[in-house]
Amino acid sequence: MSKQLKLHNAMWPGLVGKGTDEGQEPPISLERMLDLTVAAEVNGRKFEGVDYFLFLPHTDPDASEDELRGIADLIQSKGLNVGTLVAPVWPGTVGDSAMGDAEATDKFLTAVKKACHIASVFNEHGVRSYGSIRIDSAEFGVDQWRENPGANTAKIAATFKEAAKIAADHGERLAAEGEICWAGMHSWKDMLDLLEEVGMPETLGFQADLAHTYLYLMGYNAPEHALLKDGYSEEEFWAAYKTMTDKLRPWTIDFHVAQNDGEVHGAGDHDKTGKHCPADDPNGKLDIVECSKYWLQDAESRGIEHICWDGCMFPNAMLESPETWNTILASMIAVQEAHG
Repeated sequence: MSKQLKLHNAMWPGLVGKGTDEGQEPPISLERMLDLTVAAEVNGRKFEGVDYFLFLPHTDPDASEDELRGIADLIQSKGLNVGTLVAPVWPGTVGDSAMGDAEATDKFLTAVKKACHIASVFNEHGVRSYGSIRIDSAEFGVDQWRENPGANTAKIAATFKEAAKIAADHGERLAAEGEICWAGMHSWKDMLDLLEEVGMPETLGFQADLAHTYLYLMGYNAPEHALLKDGYSEEEFWAAYKTMTDKLRPWTIDFHVAQNDGEVHGAGDHDKTGKHCPADDPNGKLDIVECSKYWLQDAESRGIEHICWDGCMFPNAMLESPETWNTILASMIAVQEAHG
């Protein structure tokens, strides 16, 4: 019998799309996000861990080992584990475009090195014993990529190969998040081409997010790769879903439970991408449990030990509501129970 997948909450909804600019809501602290996570309970069941973005204000990527152990102590004191870590690969954090010049790709690789170092501290501490390190191309938008798709995908793949070597040296795996705003990863087919060009499945795989991969079906940012058209039938949906998951599931090493209402809208640096919705959003396009089963077939054989909720760009009032987290946890439990 396969091991039961651990249930994790993401910490980055307290950060992504938040800030101090006009019109932005303030970030929510790590400790507050942990407390909101711990407070959720459904029929005696609770979240078992968190996935974690390695950047300010939650974490300084250059924090000392003592500071990192303090963070690990804090998380463990709440009764939680750490799973997947998000490397700060984007311009404005540590990194820069994986498709850029030597200076940019050096920054990208530095971000991966810092993430691997933090992972090793957490692993030695004992708060972390599974999960991967998430990356993407950090090249926002697809216009520049389209100028020379073949060469640009090759450039991203070359950077990813170097990143994968760094990860392998630390005993880590990289999970490339499929999201339509990132060049070279903006459709199911382009994502598959990139994974195959890297060709290091033991070290670099795919992170499937239900919300983002729904937009893969619709061909946003890559109409030529659309598997569905507006007005599709239920039969057409599941046929398309099987086509997509059959291609990407063998590469999938990390998984996000999420909901999507079909809108292409985000906030701040994450504009023009899939909108995560509450688990019970009446406009949600996905049967969360059924869609998850397609991705989680044979999950154990690919080293998946946990699943994580992703609710980027939720308003702070929604994040502060206990009902939000109980509804999410209930959905996560349903996925966990249906898997296998």
